[in-house]
Amino acid sequence: MARVVITGGAGFLGSHLCDRLLDRGDEVVVLDNLSTGAVANVEHLFERPGFTFVEHDVSTYLWVPGPVDLVMHFASPASPVDYLELPIQTLKVGSLGTHNTLGLAKAKGAKYFLASTSEVYGDPEIHPQPETYWGHVNPIGPRGVYDEAKRFAEAMTMAYHRVHYLDVRIVRIFNVYGPRMRPGDGRVVSNFLVQALKGEPLTVYGDGSQSRSFCYVDDEIRGFLALLDADTTGPLNIGNPGEFTMLELADLVLEVTGSSSQVVFEDLPVDDPKQRKPDLTRTSAELGWKPEIALREGLQATAEYFRRRLGL
Repeated sequence: MARVVITGGAGFLGSHLCDRLLDRGDEVVVLDNLSTGAVANVEHLFERPGFTFVEHDVSTYLWVPGPVDLVMHFASPASPVDYLELPIQTLKVGSLGTHNTLGLAKAKGAKYFLASTSEVYGDPEIHPQPETYWGHVNPIGPRGVYDEAKRFAEAMTMAYHRVHYLDVRIVRIFNVYGPRMRPGDGRVVSNFLVQALKGEPLTVYGDGSQSRSFCYVDDEIRGFLALLDADTTGPLNIGNPGEFTMLELADLVLEVTGSSSQVVFEDLPVDDPKQRKPDLTRTSAELGWKPEIALREGLQATAEYFRRRLGL
Protein backbone atom coordinates (compact mmCIF):
# COMPACT_ATOMS: atom_id res chain seq x y z
CA MET A 1 0.00 0.00 0.00
CA ALA A 2 1.38 3.38 -1.04
CA ARG A 3 0.29 7.00 -0.73
CA VAL A 4 0.22 8.37 -4.29
CA VAL A 5 -0.10 11.97 -5.46
CA ILE A 6 -1.54 12.24 -8.98
CA THR A 7 -1.50 15.62 -10.69
CA GLY A 8 -4.20 15.94 -13.34
CA GLY A 9 -6.02 13.10 -11.60
CA ALA A 10 -9.44 14.42 -12.61
CA GLY A 11 -8.55 14.16 -16.29
CA PHE A 12 -9.22 11.35 -18.74
CA LEU A 13 -6.12 9.25 -18.03
CA GLY A 14 -5.60 10.40 -14.46
CA SER A 15 -9.07 9.35 -13.34
CA HIS A 16 -8.64 5.83 -14.73
CA LEU A 17 -5.30 5.64 -12.96
CA CYS A 18 -7.01 6.61 -9.69
CA ASP A 19 -9.44 3.71 -10.13
CA ARG A 20 -6.69 1.16 -10.60
CA LEU A 21 -4.48 2.40 -7.77
CA LEU A 22 -7.36 2.46 -5.30
CA ASP A 23 -8.41 -1.02 -6.43
CA ARG A 24 -4.96 -2.35 -5.59
CA GLY A 25 -5.07 -0.79 -2.13
CA ASP A 26 -3.17 2.46 -2.56
CA GLU A 27 -4.16 5.80 -1.07
CA VAL A 28 -4.61 8.51 -3.71
CA VAL A 29 -4.35 12.30 -3.46
CA VAL A 30 -5.49 14.09 -6.64
CA LEU A 31 -4.31 17.59 -7.47
CA ASP A 32 -6.12 19.19 -10.42
CA ASN A 33 -7.00 22.76 -11.37
CA LEU A 34 -9.90 21.49 -13.54
CA SER A 35 -8.78 23.46 -16.60
CA THR A 36 -9.38 20.37 -18.74
CA GLY A 37 -10.26 17.79 -16.09
CA ALA A 38 -13.66 17.42 -14.43
CA VAL A 39 -14.90 16.51 -10.97
CA ALA A 40 -17.40 14.22 -12.69
CA ASN A 41 -14.52 11.92 -13.66
CA VAL A 42 -13.69 11.19 -10.01
CA GLU A 43 -16.87 11.93 -8.07
CA HIS A 44 -17.57 8.19 -7.86
CA LEU A 45 -14.39 7.95 -5.77
CA PHE A 46 -15.23 10.61 -3.19
CA GLU A 47 -16.72 8.14 -0.73
CA ARG A 48 -13.99 5.54 -1.17
CA PRO A 49 -11.52 5.21 1.70
CA GLY A 50 -8.11 6.61 0.87
CA PHE A 51 -9.20 9.09 -1.81
CA THR A 52 -8.62 12.85 -1.53
CA PHE A 53 -9.27 15.56 -4.10
CA VAL A 54 -7.60 18.99 -3.95
CA GLU A 55 -8.26 21.71 -6.52
CA HIS A 56 -4.83 23.17 -7.17
CA ASP A 57 -2.62 24.43 -10.00
CA VAL A 58 0.70 22.59 -9.71
CA SER A 59 2.42 25.37 -11.68
CA THR A 60 2.22 27.35 -8.43
CA TYR A 61 3.69 26.55 -5.01
CA LEU A 62 3.10 22.90 -4.16
CA TRP A 63 3.09 21.02 -0.89
CA VAL A 64 1.25 17.92 0.31
CA PRO A 65 1.16 17.24 4.06
CA GLY A 66 2.09 13.81 5.33
CA PRO A 67 4.06 10.99 3.77
CA VAL A 68 4.15 10.51 -0.02
CA ASP A 69 5.52 7.35 -1.64
CA LEU A 70 4.89 8.19 -5.29
CA VAL A 71 4.28 11.34 -7.36
CA MET A 72 2.67 10.84 -10.79
CA HIS A 73 2.70 13.98 -12.94
CA PHE A 74 -0.16 13.80 -15.44
CA ALA A 75 -1.32 17.44 -15.30
CA SER A 76 -1.34 19.12 -18.72
CA PRO A 77 -3.68 20.00 -21.54
CA ALA A 78 -3.21 17.06 -23.89
CA SER A 79 -5.23 17.67 -27.04
CA PRO A 80 -4.47 20.21 -29.78
CA VAL A 81 -7.70 22.11 -29.08
CA ASP A 82 -6.72 22.51 -25.43
CA TYR A 83 -3.06 23.39 -25.72
CA LEU A 84 -3.66 25.78 -28.61
CA GLU A 85 -6.22 27.59 -26.43
CA LEU A 86 -3.97 27.40 -23.33
CA PRO A 87 -0.44 27.72 -24.73
CA ILE A 88 1.18 29.51 -21.80
CA GLN A 89 -0.53 27.31 -19.21
CA THR A 90 0.68 24.26 -21.15
CA LEU A 91 4.27 25.49 -21.10
CA LYS A 92 4.03 26.35 -17.40
CA VAL A 93 2.65 22.99 -16.28
CA GLY A 94 5.33 21.21 -18.32
CA SER A 95 8.11 23.34 -16.86
CA LEU A 96 7.12 24.85 -13.50
CA GLY A 97 4.69 22.04 -12.77
CA THR A 98 7.33 19.42 -13.47
CA HIS A 99 9.88 21.27 -11.34
CA ASN A 100 7.41 21.61 -8.46
CA THR A 101 6.35 17.98 -8.53
CA LEU A 102 9.95 16.78 -8.75
CA GLY A 103 10.71 18.97 -5.76
CA LEU A 104 7.84 17.36 -3.86
CA ALA A 105 9.11 13.87 -4.71
CA LYS A 106 12.64 14.81 -3.63
CA ALA A 107 11.45 16.31 -0.33
CA LYS A 108 9.31 13.24 0.45
CA GLY A 109 11.80 10.63 -0.74
CA ALA A 110 9.18 9.44 -3.21
CA LYS A 111 9.35 7.72 -6.58
CA TYR A 112 8.45 9.97 -9.54
CA PHE A 113 6.45 9.05 -12.66
CA LEU A 114 6.29 11.44 -15.62
CA ALA A 115 3.55 11.20 -18.22
CA SER A 116 5.32 12.26 -21.39
CA THR A 117 4.04 11.85 -24.92
CA SER A 118 4.73 10.63 -28.43
CA GLU A 119 4.57 14.33 -29.35
CA VAL A 120 8.21 14.56 -28.29
CA TYR A 121 8.92 12.87 -31.65
CA GLY A 122 7.16 15.71 -33.50
CA ASP A 123 6.53 15.02 -37.18
CA PRO A 124 8.81 11.98 -37.23
CA GLU A 125 11.33 11.17 -39.93
CA ILE A 126 11.80 7.66 -38.50
CA HIS A 127 8.93 5.18 -38.53
CA PRO A 128 7.96 3.52 -36.24
CA GLN A 129 9.45 5.63 -33.47
CA PRO A 130 11.90 4.02 -31.03
CA GLU A 131 12.81 5.68 -27.75
CA THR A 132 16.29 6.38 -29.12
CA TYR A 133 14.85 8.77 -31.73
CA TRP A 134 15.41 12.41 -30.74
CA GLY A 135 12.47 13.74 -32.70
CA HIS A 136 11.66 16.32 -35.35
CA VAL A 137 9.91 19.18 -33.57
CA ASN A 138 9.23 22.75 -34.64
CA PRO A 139 9.93 24.64 -31.38
CA ILE A 140 8.26 27.88 -32.53
CA GLY A 141 5.21 26.37 -34.24
CA PRO A 142 1.80 26.38 -32.54
CA ARG A 143 2.12 22.73 -31.46
CA GLY A 144 5.55 23.43 -29.98
CA VAL A 145 4.02 24.62 -26.72
CA TYR A 146 3.05 21.02 -25.92
CA ASP A 147 5.91 19.22 -27.64
CA GLU A 148 8.63 21.34 -26.04
CA ALA A 149 6.93 21.40 -22.63
CA LYS A 150 7.09 17.61 -22.54
CA ARG A 151 10.65 17.50 -23.89
CA PHE A 152 11.68 19.93 -21.14
CA ALA A 153 9.81 17.82 -18.59
CA GLU A 154 11.77 14.74 -19.63
CA ALA A 155 15.06 16.65 -19.42
CA MET A 156 14.22 18.03 -15.97
CA THR A 157 13.16 14.59 -14.73
CA MET A 158 16.43 13.02 -15.88
CA ALA A 159 18.40 15.90 -14.32
CA TYR A 160 16.78 15.15 -10.93
CA HIS A 161 17.54 11.48 -11.47
CA ARG A 162 21.22 12.14 -12.22
CA VAL A 163 21.87 14.93 -9.71
CA HIS A 164 19.56 13.99 -6.80
CA TYR A 165 19.38 10.24 -7.50
CA LEU A 166 15.58 10.42 -7.64
CA ASP A 167 13.92 7.15 -8.63
CA VAL A 168 12.04 8.10 -11.81
CA ARG A 169 9.93 6.56 -14.56
CA ILE A 170 9.10 8.23 -17.90
CA VAL A 171 6.35 7.00 -20.21
CA ARG A 172 5.73 8.25 -23.76
CA ILE A 173 2.01 7.95 -24.43
CA PHE A 174 0.57 7.28 -27.90
CA ASN A 175 -3.00 8.36 -28.75
CA VAL A 176 -5.09 6.88 -25.96
CA TYR A 177 -8.89 6.77 -26.20
CA GLY A 178 -11.81 5.45 -24.18
CA PRO A 179 -14.55 6.41 -21.69
CA ARG A 180 -14.21 9.78 -19.93
CA MET A 181 -12.82 11.55 -22.97
CA ARG A 182 -14.49 14.95 -23.31
CA PRO A 183 -16.88 15.08 -26.28
CA GLY A 184 -15.37 18.35 -27.47
CA ASP A 185 -11.72 17.74 -26.67
CA GLY A 186 -10.72 17.88 -30.35
CA ARG A 187 -9.03 14.48 -30.52
CA VAL A 188 -9.84 12.47 -33.60
CA VAL A 189 -11.52 9.50 -31.89
CA SER A 190 -13.87 11.66 -29.82
CA ASN A 191 -14.49 13.96 -32.80
CA PHE A 192 -15.45 11.10 -35.11
CA LEU A 193 -17.57 9.23 -32.57
CA VAL A 194 -19.54 12.28 -31.45
CA GLN A 195 -20.08 13.43 -35.04
CA ALA A 196 -21.19 9.96 -36.12
CA LEU A 197 -23.56 9.52 -33.17
CA LYS A 198 -25.14 12.92 -33.85
CA GLY A 199 -25.42 12.24 -37.58
CA GLU A 200 -23.05 15.08 -38.39
CA PRO A 201 -20.32 14.96 -41.06
CA LEU A 202 -17.02 13.47 -39.94
CA THR A 203 -14.29 16.08 -40.26
CA VAL A 204 -11.11 14.72 -41.84
CA TYR A 205 -8.13 17.07 -42.03
CA GLY A 206 -5.93 16.95 -45.11
CA ASP A 207 -6.57 14.02 -47.44
CA GLY A 208 -6.97 11.54 -44.57
CA SER A 209 -3.81 9.59 -45.40
CA GLN A 210 -2.01 10.61 -42.21
CA SER A 211 -1.84 7.74 -39.71
CA ARG A 212 -2.01 7.21 -35.96
CA SER A 213 -1.86 4.28 -33.57
CA PHE A 214 -4.70 4.13 -31.03
CA CYS A 215 -4.46 2.47 -27.61
CA TYR A 216 -7.52 1.74 -25.46
CA VAL A 217 -7.32 3.26 -22.00
CA ASP A 218 -7.43 -0.06 -20.09
CA ASP A 219 -4.36 -1.30 -21.95
CA GLU A 220 -2.57 2.01 -21.40
CA ILE A 221 -3.17 2.04 -17.64
CA ARG A 222 -1.97 -1.55 -17.40
CA GLY A 223 1.21 -0.42 -19.18
CA PHE A 224 1.69 2.45 -16.72
CA LEU A 225 1.51 0.08 -13.76
CA ALA A 226 3.94 -2.33 -15.41
CA LEU A 227 6.43 0.51 -15.90
CA LEU A 228 5.85 1.77 -12.38
CA ASP A 229 6.78 -1.60 -10.92
CA ALA A 230 9.68 -2.31 -13.30
CA ASP A 231 13.34 -1.64 -12.64
CA THR A 232 13.87 0.89 -15.43
CA THR A 233 13.71 4.67 -15.74
CA GLY A 234 12.56 4.69 -19.35
CA PRO A 235 11.50 6.55 -21.32
CA LEU A 236 9.36 3.75 -22.69
CA ASN A 237 6.71 3.90 -25.39
CA ILE A 238 3.29 2.71 -24.22
CA GLY A 239 0.82 2.48 -27.09
CA ASN A 240 -0.81 0.17 -29.61
CA PRO A 241 1.29 -0.49 -32.73
CA GLY A 242 -1.80 -1.00 -34.89
CA GLU A 243 -1.60 1.82 -37.44
CA PHE A 244 -4.65 3.36 -39.14
CA THR A 245 -5.11 6.23 -41.54
CA MET A 246 -7.70 8.83 -40.66
CA LEU A 247 -9.94 7.54 -43.46
CA GLU A 248 -9.65 3.98 -42.14
CA LEU A 249 -10.59 5.22 -38.67
CA ALA A 250 -13.55 7.16 -40.07
CA ASP A 251 -14.82 4.06 -41.89
CA LEU A 252 -14.55 1.95 -38.73
CA VAL A 253 -16.33 4.57 -36.63
CA LEU A 254 -19.20 4.68 -39.14
CA GLU A 255 -19.40 0.89 -39.07
CA VAL A 256 -19.32 0.64 -35.26
CA THR A 257 -21.92 3.37 -34.73
CA GLY A 258 -24.16 2.41 -37.68
CA SER A 259 -24.07 6.06 -38.73
CA SER A 260 -24.82 7.31 -42.23
CA SER A 261 -22.73 10.45 -41.73
CA GLN A 262 -20.69 11.70 -44.65
CA VAL A 263 -16.97 12.53 -44.54
CA VAL A 264 -15.90 16.11 -45.20
CA PHE A 265 -12.36 17.39 -45.68
CA GLU A 266 -10.69 20.46 -44.20
CA ASP A 267 -7.18 21.88 -44.36
CA LEU A 268 -4.49 20.07 -42.41
CA PRO A 269 -3.39 21.97 -39.26
CA VAL A 270 0.13 23.40 -39.07
CA ASP A 271 2.82 20.83 -38.12
CA ASP A 272 0.32 17.99 -37.91
CA PRO A 273 2.40 14.76 -37.92
CA LYS A 274 2.02 12.61 -41.03
CA GLN A 275 2.44 9.35 -39.16
CA ARG A 276 2.83 8.05 -35.64
CA LYS A 277 3.46 4.49 -34.46
CA PRO A 278 5.30 3.21 -31.38
CA ASP A 279 8.22 0.86 -31.65
CA LEU A 280 7.51 -1.47 -28.71
CA THR A 281 10.70 -3.53 -28.91
CA ARG A 282 12.16 -2.10 -25.73
CA THR A 283 8.81 -1.99 -23.91
CA SER A 284 8.12 -5.63 -24.67
CA ALA A 285 11.59 -6.69 -23.54
CA GLU A 286 11.63 -4.67 -20.31
CA LEU A 287 7.98 -4.88 -19.23
CA GLY A 288 6.57 -7.93 -20.99
CA TRP A 289 3.61 -5.68 -21.82
CA LYS A 290 1.57 -5.55 -24.99
CA PRO A 291 -1.88 -4.12 -25.79
CA GLU A 292 -4.77 -6.58 -25.95
CA ILE A 293 -7.86 -4.61 -26.96
CA ALA A 294 -8.50 -4.25 -30.70
CA LEU A 295 -9.55 -0.89 -32.11
CA ARG A 296 -13.04 -2.10 -33.04
CA GLU A 297 -13.71 -3.36 -29.50
CA GLY A 298 -12.39 -0.18 -27.93
CA LEU A 299 -14.42 2.05 -30.26
CA GLN A 300 -17.58 0.14 -29.39
CA ALA A 301 -17.03 0.69 -25.67
CA THR A 302 -16.19 4.36 -26.20
CA ALA A 303 -19.24 4.87 -28.44
CA GLU A 304 -21.47 3.47 -25.69
CA TYR A 305 -19.95 5.90 -23.21
CA PHE A 306 -20.63 8.85 -25.51
CA ARG A 307 -24.20 7.65 -26.14
CA ARG A 308 -24.87 7.70 -22.41
CA ARG A 309 -23.09 10.98 -21.80
CA LEU A 310 -24.83 12.75 -24.68
CA GLY A 311 -28.20 11.14 -24.01
CA LEU A 312 -28.41 9.63 -27.49
